[in-house]
Amino acid sequence: MNTDHPQKGILFICAAVFLFASSDALSKYLTNFYPVVMVLWVRYVVHVSLMLVVLRPPSFKTLIVTQNRKLQIIRGLCMVNTNLMFISALHFIPLAEGTAIIYLSPLLVTSMSGPLLGERIARLQWIAVAIGFIGVLFIVRPGGSMFHPVALLALGAALSFSVYQIITRKLNHTDRSSTTNFISGLISALVTSVLLPFFWKTPTLYFALLMVLLGISALVSHLWMTKAYQHAKPSTLAPFSYTQLLFAGLIGYVFFNQIPDFIGLVGMLVIVAGGLLVFSKVSYKK
Repeated sequence: MNTDHPQKGILFICAAVFLFASSDALSKYLTNFYPVVMVLWVRYVVHVSLMLVVLRPPSFKTLIVTQNRKLQIIRGLCMVNTNLMFISALHFIPLAEGTAIIYLSPLLVTSMSGPLLGERIARLQWIAVAIGFIGVLFIVRPGGSMFHPVALLALGAALSFSVYQIITRKLNHTDRSSTTNFISGLISALVTSVLLPFFWKTPTLYFALLMVLLGISALVSHLWMTKAYQHAKPSTLAPFSYTQLLFAGLIGYVFFNQIPDFIGLVGMLVIVAGGLLVFSKVSYKK
């Protein structure tokens, strides 16, 4: 892995998180007209189809051969579960706040790395986790007049995404990233295909094209994210990944007329502070 071009890595990760924010916004828009399951089904079918085109494997079997079938299946289920909960939540809550809650996942990964990966968690990292949860309380505000129960779906998505990330770390030791990404996309496509008959609604050409665009955008963003880590170290890229919050805020304002209130903005900044504290600790140890 060549990590000697940090500027390229930073450009790739900023472009990737911009597409992540754009994909989330497009999903939020589409769910005003079509069920979440249907939107995700098109996304995953496009994802799997394009991976076959981009990777051009000599045979289908080469993409699904894995050393750990059980973990691959669990990762795929976590992927579809994360998106089902997160996109469902975005239908009701602002894009920026939903994105901020998802960014609790690096802190959850830290807290789960001890029991699941056998890693030693430093006191400073536990403090960072606590800071992140305080930030979420600012955004969710349980018991307050601004509380929306659907925000709990976003919290569930953050937890599911954390498990997804931990499993990814374990699979990196045994399987190729192309295999892992393809299997997860395939499982997600199969799960949503089973659910699709209960949610099908024939789309117009305009909305069908938007759903295909969503699938393309989601795949390209993941490819760019991979490129970013090929050019720069995670500790270098981590602060720039939080530009997704900025993009989500701008897109939410321009397209949905949503502006985070002061308390919500404070919560977002607190989550970012907690996340950066974790990454700074990891960077210092290295």
